Amino acid sequence: MIVISDTTPIISLLKAGHLELLHQLYEQVFVPQAVWRELTENPSYVEEKRIIETTKFLSAVPVKNAKSVDILRSVTGLDAGESEALILYDEQNANLLLMDERKGRNVAKQLCIKHIGTAGILMLAYDKNLVSATEVKACIDTMLTSGIRFDKKICNTIMAHIGLKILY
Repeated sequence: MIVISDTTPIISLLKAGHLELLHQLYEQVFVPQAVWRELTENPSYVEEKRIIETTKFLSAVPVKNAKSVDILRSVTGLDAGESEALILYDEQNANLLLMDERKGRNVAKQLCIKHIGTAGILMLAYDKNLVSATEVKACIDTMLTSGIRFDKKICNTIMAHIGLKILY
């Protein structure tokens, strides 16, 4: 399975202490160069940089068609990471795109790209018994306190899925 990721699912799971879920679910995750730069050069992610750079299941992959990225950015208003992730999905003939941002997910939907966000990853990991309901709730709480923006409706959907009382 070929999986491409944008920045937010990686940083969200990393901040929650569960980056390994990506490895357990997908074995290998490809990251476009723009996303890799966001993860390793952003001053907000200084502590996370070392982990990202030493995580064996994350691989930085350049897009071949930079012009397609530029066109997608100008037409959609997406940032470089999201645009490269969408183009890399096509170039790699990928099976799944990991993306959280609503605008990017809408473009993925229009392009018939199979995608899942951090919420879906947590629910899938729960369904596969990789994490308990308590661990999923702890992940959500950690993400929220770390500044990761999660819509209350999405949080409540996750809580309902894992059988816990809706708290958000």
